[in-house]
Amino acid sequence: METMPLARVMGDMVLLPNGDVLIINGGSAGTAGWEYGRNPVLNPVVYHPDMAIGSRFDVQNPSTVPRMYHSSAILLRDGRVLVGGSNPHVAYKFKGVLFPTELRLEAFLPSYLDPGSIKLRPKIISPASQIKFRYGQQITIQFTVAGTINGNLVTVTMVAPSFNTHSFSMNQRLLVLGGGNVRIIGKSTYEIGVVTPGSGKLAPSGYYLLFVVHQQIPSDGIWVHIQ
Repeated sequence: METMPLARVMGDMVLLPNGDVLIINGGSAGTAGWEYGRNPVLNPVVYHPDMAIGSRFDVQNPSTVPRMYHSSAILLRDGRVLVGGSNPHVAYKFKGVLFPTELRLEAFLPSYLDPGSIKLRPKIISPASQIKFRYGQQITIQFTVAGTINGNLVTVTMVAPSFNTHSFSMNQRLLVLGGGNVRIIGKSTYEIGVVTPGSGKLAPSGYYLLFVVHQQIPSDGIWVHIQ
């Protein structure tokens, strides 16, 4: 068992396209709601579930904006996380309180968006966004990688869009699609065959963001509709 590096209540957790988990927002003391929270936790934490115990939590650079009760965080198509909210009051209060109502938005950039990783980042070229899939369907995804590719470290993930309220992201779901090997089809261009989830028990019908992930670095997502 590994202990979280920072105490946190009222935090939000977001599944990232590479399977990591972002823990963000909240305070380190008090309780949720009605001005009872204290000590904002400004440092997000990323949890790496596949790393060795003792090295799974990674503390990130801090924000300067307290995000207390009624904060939100949601994954965007380009891999950023949109962060907003903080209103621990019955109504909007902008003056005379410890944590005023917060209307500013921020974008959290996970480490996979570091400019130094650009040559490892995939770019999906086929299929086009908004495509429809059936359950258990064999699909082929074509993508480019500008630098040297490691075909053994390429996966395809599907992330359900969540809706967030009260420090809880409902409908969160991340699936890693099974499939075959990566194949070269052109200069810096590749394809991988994968199989969509077998039933609605694994992936309820609806829209998902599909990503190609190379060495833990995801592409921009494309919208897919499974039914």
